[in-house]
Order: sequence, then C-alpha cells, then structure tokens
Amino acid sequence: MVAGPVAATLFADFGAEVIKVEVPKRGDTVRDLGPFVDGKCLYWSVENRNKKSVTLDLRQPEGRELLLRLVEQADAVVENFRPGTLEKWGLGYEEMKARNPRLVLLRISGFGQTGPYRERAGYDRIALAFGGLMGITGFPDRPPVRIGTSIADYQSAILGAFALMMAIYHRDLRGGEGQEIDLAMYEAIIRFTEVLVPAYDRLGTVRERRGNKHFAAAPGEHFRTSDGRYVILTVSADAGFQRLAQAMGRQDWLADERFATHEKRWQHVDELNAALAQWIEQQPVEQLCAKLDEAKLAYSFIYTIEDIMNDPHYQARGTIASVPDPAIGPVRMAGVVPKFGGVQEKPIEPAPDLGQHNEEVYGGMLGLTVEQMADLAEKGVL
Repeated sequence: MVAGPVAATLFADFGAEVIKVEVPKRGDTVRDLGPFVDGKCLYWSVENRNKKSVTLDLRQPEGRELLLRLVEQADAVVENFRPGTLEKWGLGYEEMKARNPRLVLLRISGFGQTGPYRERAGYDRIALAFGGLMGITGFPDRPPVRIGTSIADYQSAILGAFALMMAIYHRDLRGGEGQEIDLAMYEAIIRFTEVLVPAYDRLGTVRERRGNKHFAAAPGEHFRTSDGRYVILTVSADAGFQRLAQAMGRQDWLADERFATHEKRWQHVDELNAALAQWIEQQPVEQLCAKLDEAKLAYSFIYTIEDIMNDPHYQARGTIASVPDPAIGPVRMAGVVPKFGGVQEKPIEPAPDLGQHNEEVYGGMLGLTVEQMADLAEKGVL
C-alpha cells in the first residue's frame, strides 16, 4: 500500500510522469485509511501527489491488454503485489519485456520474489519484526516497540527509487537493457541495522533492547529539561566529550582515566548520563541551549508536530509545503526533498481523484475514442 507507491512519488516530486493504476470504482486501499477531511484521505493526499490516476481491472483480458499498451510507452513499472500476482494475470516481466525490451520493472514485496516465505503477505511492521529492528527497539523490561511511522515502507521506497535510477542509468548511459528489480521490505530493514550482523557473526553478540541508550553515544540519552520537555544529547568523539565537560564545569572528567576514550566512557555510561541529566534539569532552557550551542554539541528537543509547524528553521527552509487541493482546500505536508541548488522547485500537484486522468491517458496516449472508453467502463474494465 505504501512502499511501491511512495517510490513512484519520489520520482513524481521531481517531474516524472507517474500514472497510478487503480481498481475501478473502489480505488486504491489507501484512499479508505484516513484520517479524513470532508471525506478525503490525507494519507492519499501526501503519498499520491503529483500523479495521474487511471482505473483499470487487470483481471480482465481487455484490462491486461491496455496495461501492456501503456507498458510500451513507459520507462518503468512499479508493482507492490504479493509475488505471483502479476504472473497469474499474464502480466509478468517476460510479458512486459516482450512489449518493451527497455522496460525496468521494480517489484517490492514483503519477503521477495524467491525463498520459502515469498508468498507471505508483508506489511510495515512485519518487515520491522522479520528484519530485526523491532526486536531491539524499546526497553528490556517491556515488549518490543513499533517505530512511530511506517519506516519499513519508506526505507523500501527509497531503496526502490534508488534501484530504479541505477537501472535507468545502466540502460540509458551504459548501453544496458531493461531489467527486473526484486526488493524485499525486510531486506530494506536489515540493510540499515548497523553492525547487528557482523557483531553476532564475529563476537557472538546478540543485541537486546536498551531503551534510549546506544553504544555509539556515551553519554547519550533523552534528558528532561527544566520546563518539562525532553532534549536528546549524544556524544561520541573525544573532542565532543571535552567540550561537554567544559560546558558543564566538569573539568575533573578530563583527568579521569575512566572517561579517556569512548570505549571506556561506554562502560560508565549510566554514571555519565545520571550526572548529565541532573545538570540539564537544573539549567534554564535558554541558558542550556546557549551553552550547548557554544560548545558546538549535537542536540535537539524532542519535537511534537506542533513544535515542527511553528519552528523558524522549518519555515526558513520551506520544509513544509502547502498544496492546494480543489476539494478540501490547502493541505500542508512535508515538501520535496532533497533540494537542488539553482533549480526552481516544481509546484506540488494535489493527489488525483479516482480515474481523473482516464480520458487523458487512454484517449491521449492510447488513442481510444470516447465511445470505446464508455464501452470499457460499462464492462467494468475502466
């Protein structure tokens, strides 16, 4: 529902023509998820912006043929079905490639196109669990915790878009051909688990849930401030630790052999975190920020969405964009990233209504007449 569509959204954000194929009458599942404003799903508004929508029943022979005619004109196809679904409809990569040898097909699924679990359904938290990330997230005395957003979907989308770019580069600039890309969501998770695999392989280390502590941050925690908020402060490098000690007035730490290296500091992280927590909670917030800024330390308050929407840095960089929606009015959402110097950003187009571009795509691209489209709609193909 998310990984494949968002991979395409990343292309659409930078001007690619992206045609979203939806089931007739019912449309994409995300349209029904909410939250809603006047009946319109905000999730849909964010992750299907800048796209065109057509309806097409791929289970019907006429629908299959129309898709293959679109494939003839496409650079790439992105699909997010359970493995074997397209093949069941006669729309596997071989059938597509026969129509367009230069086509790149990106296939995103929970467990991949091969392997004993290939036919299992996969959602975001399934990938988080199977990929090993959920098992190390949370506190040791409580059950594992899901990350607050659909991070497995989004990591898969980013890797999927990256893979598409690599394949298109290989095809267009290196004299290659089209190809099929197989991306499993759980692999997008395991790829970003730092040293989880080699630490077990070479040292037998089984990482467990440590709450907010991390071996690369000593000291490092989520610290309560004098005004009741929380600030994250993390120190890894020796130079950073020295600046922190000076900002705190703890020059004695600099002569303490226990804190001479990061490895030694990690062995005493609880002691360091406790002292730092006490110091932070005693500082007026403005004074705390001034000291941390002067020491050039990495920190941030833990923001709510209200903090984000009112923060001057977000506003200065235009991180939040306003998208005019003809049905519900302006919708603010995360804008296009990354930013390219010297390039005028393309205005974000609102997410389309169901089948909004049927006439443009089927009539303009494929040459169907109004009568032909009406006939196909009556049959439930469109």
